[in-house]
Amino acid sequence: MRTIVTVPVLSESFARLGVPLTLVNTAGPTVYVSGLPPYDPETGELVRGDIATQTDTCLRALAACLTAAGASFDDVVNVRIYAANAGHYRTINEVYARHFTGDAPTRVFVPVASWSGEFDIEIDAVAYLSPGDAEPAA
Repeated sequence: MRTIVTVPVLSESFARLGVPLTLVNTAGPTVYVSGLPPYDPETGELVRGDIATQTDTCLRALAACLTAAGASFDDVVNVRIYAANAGHYRTINEVYARHFTGDAPTRVFVPVASWSGEFDIEIDAVAYLSPGDAEPAA
């Protein structure tokens, strides 16, 4: 059964954009997080800045989405990173390693030609909730 998870601040911000997507949904014990550009999870605003700042913001938004679903970085099994410049790979990895401090999930790095917005990175993820993990927030 699929359940849509509301993420404080971010769900409302994305709804205002009019993009037809759900930020987070679950299907059984699996948590799916849509691609997240660098939107600040506290303000819902797009964060501009260097790639390190944008990457950190994407990962903080990912953490907020996971928390809303009763998950954490430890539950993530797969991550996809889309970057407008493959030359940012090293910097993205440095920031990423500060957030994923345990066993890293599988990951794909995808260079993209361009975005419809003013950002250079987007990150999506899939997490798996083990039996006994927290239930998604309503």
